[in-house]
Amino acid sequence: MDQKKIGMFLKELRKEKELTQEELAERFRVSNRTISRWETGTNLPDISLLVEIAEFFDVSIPEIINGERKEMNMTQETVETAAKMAEYSGNEMKVGKKTTAGYLLMGFGIFIIIFALISINPDSSWGAVYSKLGTIFATVGLYLVIKTKFIKRWTRALTVIGFLLLMFALFHTSDYMAAKYSNQVPRFNYLVEYTSETPNTRYFETLFFTAVQQDVGTGNEHIEVHKKNLSQSLKEYFYVVTGQYDKYGRR
Repeated sequence: MDQKKIGMFLKELRKEKELTQEELAERFRVSNRTISRWETGTNLPDISLLVEIAEFFDVSIPEIINGERKEMNMTQETVETAAKMAEYSGNEMKVGKKTTAGYLLMGFGIFIIIFALISINPDSSWGAVYSKLGTIFATVGLYLVIKTKFIKRWTRALTVIGFLLLMFALFHTSDYMAAKYSNQVPRFNYLVEYTSETPNTRYFETLFFTAVQQDVGTGNEHIEVHKKNLSQSLKEYFYVVTGQYDKYGRR
């Protein structure tokens, strides 16, 4: 497809109508600069405008795409042009479907997260499981949406990483607020401990704080929150996930 040829053809059609670029721009509700770019072949009209342009200049869409008037018989070149247009339209539909699917996945994921945080008892590990599952759905949906918006891969990657960090911060902040002000155990803990000496006390370890649940099962049950050193917390977390925690007992 020769864009410069198409531009020259559009310029000829405008002159045949004895119109200025300003007058044509007003007719198609675009800027003068847009008309200039069409006629120089820098840009091409949106596919949504092709029908309107063809009707205004009394030419066919294949003639515009080929940049010259043709006989009305269906030549091989016209067939190929029609096939290209159908493929272009099909690609637009695929992009639209991906975007719609992305928004649906994001909505579904956020719904699961809200359900997990509000409806599932904090003592149950399922709250954290469903929250993470919802985050996966939301992340996949976000990727499908931004894939049609951002061309550069690093931009898409940074957006996804930023979203995951935001959800990580949201989960742990909500855990901290719930433990400190609502007397709830943290959902996103990596270790729960209790000792035979203090059976009514449980320790919930998270990356940023320790929630100590005291007088469990009594009317005086309450939670104390102790902030932690992040580097020490990361070391403990590593020991737990690698099964080495018992070698480095804290208490």
